Amino acid sequence: MEINYKKRLFWFLLITAILKIIVAAFVELGNDEVYYWTYALQPDLNHFDHPPMVGLLIRLTSLNLWWASGVSLRLGAIIGCAISSYFIFLTGKTIANEKTGWYAALVYNTAVYAGFIAGLFILPDSPQMPFWTASLYLMSHIIVLEKDKKTSYWLALGLLIGLACLCKIHGLYLWAGFGLFILLKRPKWLLNWRLYIGFIITVVCFLPIIYWNIQNNFITYRFHSERVSHTSLLWDGLLQEILGEFAYQNPIVYILIVVAGLFFLRNKSIFKSEVNTWLICMGIPMILFFWVIALLNPSLPHWSGPGFIPLYFFAAAYLGTKTDAFFPLIIKIGGGVVAFILVVGICLAQFATFNVGGSNKPENYGANNLTLDISGWDNFGRDFKALEEKDIAAGIMKPNAPILANNWFPAGHLLFYVARKTGQPVIGVGKLTDIHKFAWLNKEMPPIKLGDDAYCIIPSNLPVKVEEVYGAYYSTIENPVIINQTRCGKVVRYFKVYRLKKCIQVPPAEL
Repeated sequence: MEINYKKRLFWFLLITAILKIIVAAFVELGNDEVYYWTYALQPDLNHFDHPPMVGLLIRLTSLNLWWASGVSLRLGAIIGCAISSYFIFLTGKTIANEKTGWYAALVYNTAVYAGFIAGLFILPDSPQMPFWTASLYLMSHIIVLEKDKKTSYWLALGLLIGLACLCKIHGLYLWAGFGLFILLKRPKWLLNWRLYIGFIITVVCFLPIIYWNIQNNFITYRFHSERVSHTSLLWDGLLQEILGEFAYQNPIVYILIVVAGLFFLRNKSIFKSEVNTWLICMGIPMILFFWVIALLNPSLPHWSGPGFIPLYFFAAAYLGTKTDAFFPLIIKIGGGVVAFILVVGICLAQFATFNVGGSNKPENYGANNLTLDISGWDNFGRDFKALEEKDIAAGIMKPNAPILANNWFPAGHLLFYVARKTGQPVIGVGKLTDIHKFAWLNKEMPPIKLGDDAYCIIPSNLPVKVEEVYGAYYSTIENPVIINQTRCGKVVRYFKVYRLKKCIQVPPAEL
């Protein structure tokens, strides 16, 4: 009986999408996710940290900001993961067969980076993955099905890579990896004018990013260059990067990739020679590049995430030589590891009465407790709204007194979970490298005026010396009101709400 892999894939993706939506409903947005909400609030050709696509995706899934919730913001990532999985399936089918495509899609969804970091949480990687995987699919057609004389394929490839760049700039690696393959295996394509037309289309897509940076003194590149420039070698940074990749890819998937790689070295006929070379060019150099980055400056393991995607096909082909199972045991184990981590994480975020890996010191209570990033904010928003209404009724504070923040986190949480309830402006006060996008949002906020009052909210896990930050701008900083975050009756974090009275000097604008 012939197996209908496409039907299997449809039901698999539907079920996983439903499960992810349930998770999204129970887990509050993290620091990065609420920050990218600002991209949707104020669309632009580019933003301080990244290109604009993630904000546009949030605009789309939140119905132009009308439906704002953890589910609506993450819906684009969930749908994008399903679309990416389908392109992975099609690519596996093109370079081998449907069985390889099916196993590759399973590996993709079992990998923490592809299936969850980019496939559940809303990050710039989330909209990028459909364009990235679609680009791989088109490349596989150009190589395997010899579509190099088809102009439409090159035009579409240039557009897809351009759109990937509008998500994260490192989408340009798609051309770098493909270019390396062309040099090694298809040098005659360098005479194919269609290749250059495709690249020009990518450059055209990139123009809004360049134009924005010209207007803003190339702040994006200056900021990122400071993050990746160092004069000494950080071997511990390299080790952290490799261990981080091990975790972010899912240890089971990582081991599977390594085993498949060793199998490939002994049996070079997993795919056709040109396909082997293409997959290696699209993956390994990118991973090695970020290892070098990690040697020079602290890095994040998900930066190299897309480099592992081509390697999933080696893992899938290896599985195909060992089993015909619907869900191979190794995939069940890998999926079980991720499911266990998700369930435990949700339970800790909802019910843990202790600081999970966090500080118990009064001066920074809850610091480094990652569960506090995804819990407690919605309840605090309601508690603060009640306090603000009481202050207004008592004449202590005027309506719509701004909330000041000196860093993009927790400013993002305050904007999403507090200001949307109270209608107050959230204003960033601090260095551009601290407040990021809020420097641009400030331009659309009512300006701070002499004599006005403001609130300042300090979570205990993100301590700030309020007098040092705001003392020069306000005549009086009143003793804070304490609002506790509790789980099962135990305090896991507290919020200090300061009333800043009578502005005596307007904080300087960073821009």
